[in-house]
Amino acid sequence: MTEPLTARSLLFAPGDSPRKLEKAGLSAADLVIIDLEDAVAESAKPAARVAVAQHLETADRRQPHWVRINPLDTPHALPDLAAIVASRPDGVMLPKATRADAEALNRYLEALETAAGLPLGGIPVCVLATETAAGVFDVGNYAGCPRLAGLSWGAEDSATALGATSNRGDDGEYDFPYQVFRTLCLTGAAAAGVSAIETIYGDFRDAAGLEKMARAARRAGFRGMLAIHPDQVPGINAAFSPTADEIAHAEAVVAAFAANPGAGTVGLNGAMLDMPHLKRAQAVLAMRR
Repeated sequence: MTEPLTARSLLFAPGDSPRKLEKAGLSAADLVIIDLEDAVAESAKPAARVAVAQHLETADRRQPHWVRINPLDTPHALPDLAAIVASRPDGVMLPKATRADAEALNRYLEALETAAGLPLGGIPVCVLATETAAGVFDVGNYAGCPRLAGLSWGAEDSATALGATSNRGDDGEYDFPYQVFRTLCLTGAAAAGVSAIETIYGDFRDAAGLEKMARAARRAGFRGMLAIHPDQVPGINAAFSPTADEIAHAEAVVAAFAANPGAGTVGLNGAMLDMPHLKRAQAVLAMRR
């Protein structure tokens, strides 16, 4: 069974830029996503996939290096996979996907792992699950999906799919459809037993806006966030790490239940706590680094 993603920060780096790939690998990101999709022009994709395979073989991977391939309904996806699998990526991100696409990707990976002499099922997958209209209707359908380690969502591609002129209102917050997509991603990930990963924050110079979004995402239940620039990584890592006060409170909750074995409820500092409080405290302690 594939373990859920535990990365706080997942940093994109374009597959056709050796300089940016090196910079991403030297960053404090928990995970690097080498991008063969949006960050690489159509004409550059063949050369980029060769360069990515070479990078995977030669790079000193201080953190896991995943690859975002092109969507399965494009002519690039299978060449992407054929080029990179033998170089042992630590995972694959599948964009613009449905559950059927994720199942098809599993079959392709099995064939390529077999050909390369790699363990079957060893390459996990994260699905970008709301980037198409069809994908939105499938977000709650990923339970038992092979290789699945996480679900994320995309506000930009989903807006394009809907024919929107923007995905944000006058107040700068996401419009209603995209708030729904975020919620569906979070709920779908919980239903599938995998990690929910928050989408990007597009303005990498706006540290305060990034921090606000990241902290709200972690509070809601997301376990990591996509980044588009190394400067975003420290803020994301901090937002997705429990504070000293949170850890102290969680330890106190766990200790209170441990001191009252078999009790369904316990009192702590004047508050009555039950099993959901204990489970949330345990989840906080599991996020410690």
